Amino acid sequence: MASASIFSSLRMRRSPCLVSVKPPEDITGIELVDTLVLLSSELTKTCSGKTLPFQKKNSRSLTRKFEVFVVLLEYIRDSGTSLPSTAILCLKELYLILHRSKILLEYCSHSSKLWLLLQNHSISGHFHDLNQEISTLLDVFPTKELNLSDDIREQVELLQKQLIRAKLVIDKHDETLRLELFSILNEFENGEIPDSVKLCLFFEQRLGIQDAKSCRGEIEFLEEQIVNHEGDIELTISVLNGFMALTRYCRFLLFGFEEDEDDKKLKKGLITQQIVDIDVDASLMIPKDFCCPISLELMQDPVIVSTGHTYDRASISRWMEEGNCTCPKTGQMLVHSRLVSNQALTNLIMQWCTAHGIPFDPPDSDDLCAESFAADSASKATIEANKATVVLLIQQLANGSQGAKTIAAREIRLLAKTGKENRAYIAEAGAIPHLKRLLSSPNAVAQENSVTAMLNLSIYGSNKRLIVDEEGCLGSIVEVMRTGHTIEAMENAGATLFSLSAVHEYKKRIANEDGAVEALARMLREGTPRGKTDAVTALFNLSTHTDTCARIIESGAVTALVGVLEDEGVAEDAASALALIVRQPLGAEAVANEDTAVAGLIGMLRYGTARGKENAVAALLELCQSGGAAATERVVKAPALASLLQTLLFTGTKRARRKAASLAKVFQRSENAYLHFGGLGVGYAFAGNSAANRELSFAHDVSVPISISVPVL
Repeated sequence: MASASIFSSLRMRRSPCLVSVKPPEDITGIELVDTLVLLSSELTKTCSGKTLPFQKKNSRSLTRKFEVFVVLLEYIRDSGTSLPSTAILCLKELYLILHRSKILLEYCSHSSKLWLLLQNHSISGHFHDLNQEISTLLDVFPTKELNLSDDIREQVELLQKQLIRAKLVIDKHDETLRLELFSILNEFENGEIPDSVKLCLFFEQRLGIQDAKSCRGEIEFLEEQIVNHEGDIELTISVLNGFMALTRYCRFLLFGFEEDEDDKKLKKGLITQQIVDIDVDASLMIPKDFCCPISLELMQDPVIVSTGHTYDRASISRWMEEGNCTCPKTGQMLVHSRLVSNQALTNLIMQWCTAHGIPFDPPDSDDLCAESFAADSASKATIEANKATVVLLIQQLANGSQGAKTIAAREIRLLAKTGKENRAYIAEAGAIPHLKRLLSSPNAVAQENSVTAMLNLSIYGSNKRLIVDEEGCLGSIVEVMRTGHTIEAMENAGATLFSLSAVHEYKKRIANEDGAVEALARMLREGTPRGKTDAVTALFNLSTHTDTCARIIESGAVTALVGVLEDEGVAEDAASALALIVRQPLGAEAVANEDTAVAGLIGMLRYGTARGKENAVAALLELCQSGGAAATERVVKAPALASLLQTLLFTGTKRARRKAASLAKVFQRSENAYLHFGGLGVGYAFAGNSAANRELSFAHDVSVPISISVPVL
C-alpha cells in the first residue's frame, strides 16, 4: 500500500490540509461499494466542472480513470455479487487512492499559479505516482471472481494496459510558461528591466493574473511556502523571493495604485493585525546551535573565541569586560581576546529566520562580507526587481493621490521589513523626505504606514544619518509620538527614536528636540508593554550622553523611571538608566528627591533577577557617590539593606558583588556604619573580594540593558 507521505511536499495552510486517511473499518461489502461510488462520482463531477489553471492533461487523465471506476463500482453494486476478501482489501485501497486524488486535485485548484508553475515537475510526479498505485491495484483486483460483463471487463483491461504504458507527463504548455517565467526573472538577474508590454501579455493573458488582488494573493501564497516549509521545497528560498519581487513589481506596473477591497480593509484597522502577525511564534523552537551558550537567546552576531567556541558578540564581550579570561563553556584560558565573526553560522541563522518570518538584520562589520549576505538573503534578481518597484513607489509618494501614497508607504514598509539591501536602496532612492511628509497626514493608515516604514529603514546604520539630517524629520517623528492617530503609530515613532538613539552623536539632538523626552516619559508611564520597553531603552541610550541629564530631569523622565521600578517588564533597564543619571550631581539630586526611588531600588535587590540586582546596587552606589551626604544618608537608613547586601556578596554575580563591596565601604565610612553594618566587611572578605583598590576601580561601570532588537513592522 502506497503511503500518503508522498504528498508531504503538498502541506500548506492555504490549501486543504492533508490529514491521515484511513479506510473505513466498520463497513464492508455493498456498503463499502456504495461509499466508493459516491466518492468517485463526486470527484468526477467536481473535476469536470473545474478548469484548473495548470496540470490540465494530468487532471483530465485522472478523471477518465475515475469514470471507469464509477462504471465498475456501479456494476458490482447492482449485481449484488458477494465480494471475496481480496476484493474488499482492494476496495479499501481504492478508498485511499480516491482521497489522495482529491487532495491533489484540490491542491492544483487552490494553489497560486506561480507556485504551480514552479512546482510543475514535482506535481506531475505526484500524478504519475497515483497512476502507478492504480496500476498496482488493478493488477491484484479479482476481476475473474466477480463475473464482470464483457464490456466492463474490457474497459478495465484497457485501463490496465494504458497504465502499464503510462509515463511521467510534463505538460508542454505548462513547461513553456515555467521556462518563460524563469527567463523574465533572469532579465532582472542581468540588471535589465523586462519590457512592460511583455510583462502585461505574460501575466494578464497567459497566466490569467488580471488585477492587483490576484497579485497580492500570489505573493501571500509564496510567502507562506517560505514560512511553512519543512525542508521539502525543491526551489531555494532566494528563487521564491525573486518571484515574489517580480510579482510585486508587476502589481504596481500593470495595475497601478488604485485601492481594492483589501486596501480598504486596512483603513478599518486591519493594519494593526498585520503588525501582530509578524511577531515571532512563541511556540517556535529555536535550534540549539543558534542560541548563545551565555544568554541562551538567538544569536544576532555569532563570533568565535580562541578556543573555537561560538558566542553572541554582545554576551561574550560583556563576559570579557567583567574581567573573565576563560572560555565560558570549557573553562580554558583565552590566549587572546580577538573575536572572529562566524560567517557560516550567521548565514544559517539568517536563512532560518527568513524561512520562519523572523526579522533578522546582520550586523554592520568590516569582518562581514556584504556580497555574501546578498547572495544568501536575496538573489540579484530579487534586489533588482525590488529596486524597480521602489522607483514606482517613490513616484507615487511624490505625485500620487492620497490613496496611492498610502499604498506606496505600506509597500515600502513591507519591503523594508527584511534585508539590509532593501533598506539601503529605499533610502538611497529618496524615500525618506516623502515619508516625512506623510507623517503629518490626516489619514491614520498613511501616518502609521509612513512612521513604521521610517522605523524599519532606521534599523540600517547608514539610514540613521539620513533620517536625522532630513530637515524636520526628527520633529515630525516626535510629533507622531505625541499626537499620533493610533497607538501603533505613536509606539512605532517611539521605537524609531530608540533606534536612532543607538548612535552616540544623535543622542543630544534627540534629547534637545522639543517634546521628545517628554513623549518618551509619557510612553514609559502609560504605554503598552512593547511601548514601555522601547521608551525605557531609548531613555537609557540618551542617559549615556553626559549633556542630556538636564533635559531628562526637566522632562519628568526621572519620575517616570522611578515609577516603573516595580514593573517587571522594564524595571531592570529603568534601574540601569537611573544608575547613569545619578553619576552627575544634578541627576543624583533629582533621584534622591523622588520619595520612592530608594525603596524601589531596595525592592529590586530583594525580588529582582540577577541582572536587576546588579543594576539596583549600581544605582544605589552611584547615588551615594554623587548625591552627597543627604543622599547617602537616605540609602544608609534604608531598612533591610544590610542583609540584602550580605546576601548579594555571597550569591550575586561578579559585577553585583563588586558593587555591593564598594557600597559596603561607603557604609563603613558613614556615621552609623558599625551600628548597621558591623559584620558586612567580614562577609565580603569571606566572599573572596577583599582588595579595596580593585573594587573601587569598577565603581563606575554600569550594566547596559539587555540586547533589545528593534522590531521590524
